Amino acid sequence: MRPIGGFIAMSLDTVRVLFKPPFQLQEFLEQTWFISRVAIGPTIMLTIPFLGVVIFLINQLLAQIGGIDLSGAGVGLAVIREIGPVASVLIVAGAGGTAISADLGARKIRDEIDAIRVLGIDPVHRLVVPRVLASTVVAMMLNCVVCVVAICTGYVLSVTAQGASPGQFVSSLTLLTHFSDLVLSEVKSALFGLSTGLVACYRGLTTGGGPKGVGDSVNQTVVLAVVLLGVLDVLMTAVYLQLGNQV
Repeated sequence: MRPIGGFIAMSLDTVRVLFKPPFQLQEFLEQTWFISRVAIGPTIMLTIPFLGVVIFLINQLLAQIGGIDLSGAGVGLAVIREIGPVASVLIVAGAGGTAISADLGARKIRDEIDAIRVLGIDPVHRLVVPRVLASTVVAMMLNCVVCVVAICTGYVLSVTAQGASPGQFVSSLTLLTHFSDLVLSEVKSALFGLSTGLVACYRGLTTGGGPKGVGDSVNQTVVLAVVLLGVLDVLMTAVYLQLGNQV
């Protein structure tokens, strides 16, 4: 229970000092640019084959019931509501989260974190807050990239390989997907990115055992972030569907 308590304590400290001046703008911009730079390429390369297969299978099912012209509706619903946020944050966890954990872990084993505390600087305010905010912002931006790339991929597959009508594909995109689904997608991405940043920072700041400990922290960051992502995804989807049914 001690790691869980430590993670919750650090998360609460992060919220407490989130709006405490001065805001580390330069650190935030540097981390945002760094995570974006290492994540944008893998995001596109993952989106095309991974979501392409999912879209192809959805269209196969629609073709069996004679509804291939509604493939746009299936693509929009699957990509925007579920797959987009998950795919984007998997890249943030795998690329950005590991880099954050490794950076803070290396500082920890070199006693830089303790030196910062001795100087009277709060490492949560100075190091954690900019990285958590950067992870959140990048996750939201990558979600938009994933949605655009996935819909374009679905259009190409549906029209050229599976015989869907171009006009029907475009017109049916909003048949099952509405603005509220896009808002949910962005909220999911923000929450997933926030969670990934917190996990990465916590594992980095609690690194021990020398260089081997840094590698262990990086591996644990990915595993813990994916597990937390799955739990949050299920909870948010269940709450959204329950609220939608009541409305």
